[in-house]
Amino acid sequence: MIQESSQGGSPRLLDQVRAELRLRHYSYRTEKSYIFWIRQYIYFHGKKHPDDLGEKEITGFLTHLAVIKKVAASTQNLALCAIVFLYKHVLKKDPGNFNDLVWAKKPSRIPVVFSRDEVRTILNRLDGVHRIMATLLYGAGLRLRECLNLRIKDIEFDFNQILVRNAKGGKDRVVPLPQKLKEPLKEQIARVKKIHQQDLEDGYGSVYLPNALERKYPNAARQFGWQYVFPAHQISTDPISGTRRRHHLYDSVLQKAVKNAIRKSGIYKHAGCHNLRHSFATHLLEDGYDIRTVQELLGHNDVKTTMIYTHVLNKGGLAVTSPADKL
Repeated sequence: MIQESSQGGSPRLLDQVRAELRLRHYSYRTEKSYIFWIRQYIYFHGKKHPDDLGEKEITGFLTHLAVIKKVAASTQNLALCAIVFLYKHVLKKDPGNFNDLVWAKKPSRIPVVFSRDEVRTILNRLDGVHRIMATLLYGAGLRLRECLNLRIKDIEFDFNQILVRNAKGGKDRVVPLPQKLKEPLKEQIARVKKIHQQDLEDGYGSVYLPNALERKYPNAARQFGWQYVFPAHQISTDPISGTRRRHHLYDSVLQKAVKNAIRKSGIYKHAGCHNLRHSFATHLLEDGYDIRTVQELLGHNDVKTTMIYTHVLNKGGLAVTSPADKL
C-alpha cells in the first residue's frame, strides 16, 4: 500500500516525483500530468508501491489504456513518459523495454485550416485583448501557451519581430510582428504598465521567472520588462512557491472566446485557437514562402512536420484538378 503525502520524515513517493520534476525545471503543467498518470498507474495495480512492480505491470497498464480505454497515441505516450520518469529518476530502476506493449494507433490527420475570409470573420467577432491574442496566433504562428507567456521585453517594435522564449522543446525563435498589431500592442503595454504600478503600490508587482533566473537576478521579477503582455485580471497564489503574484491569463479565457467567435461566424469546422496557427502556416505556403522558412517560424524540429500543410493548400486534394471541371 502506498501513501501519497507525508506528515514528516522521508517524503512520500509523489512528493519525490514533484521534487525531481522541479529540479529538472519541468513545467507545472507537465508536473500535473505526470502526477496524474503515476497515480492512475498506482491505482490500477491496487495501490501497490511501484517499487514492487516492473515491466510486466507497466506494460499491462499501458496496454489497458490502448485496448480498453482506447486513448489516443499521444495520451498513451504521455502516460509512458510519466512512468519511465518515475522509475528512472525517483526509484532508480530500469523500467524495461516494453517489447510486448500494445501501442495505441496514431491516426494520420490533416489539420483543419481556415480560409482567409474565415480568419477575417473570426477576428472581427473578437475585441480587446482577445482580438490581439488571436491575431498573434494567426499573424505570428504562435502556440496558445507561447502567446500567454509573452513578456513585455519580447516585443521588439523597432525590429518588427517577437522573440518566442523557451517554446516547445526549450527552444527560442523569432517570428514577425504583424504591422496591424503595433498600435494595439503599444496600447496594451501601456495598460499593463498602469496595472504593474498599482501592484507595486499594493506590495505585489513580482512575476514568475523561469528556472533559476529569480535567484540569478533577484530584482528582475519586479521589473516592468519581465511582466506578462497579457496579465491575469487578479492576483493569485503560485501553486509551487506559494507566492502571491499576478500571472498571465488562463488559456481557457482565449479558448472560449475563439470558440464563441467561430460559432457566431457560422463556421462549422471542429476548430479552435491552434487552427489559427495551422492557417498561418498554410497561408504562408500559399503565398510562395519556402517550406524551410515556414518550418523555422513554426519552431518544428523536422520539416516532415511542416510538410503536412502542403496537403491543405487551396488547390484541391493533392493539387489535382477534378475531371468533373473539364466536362
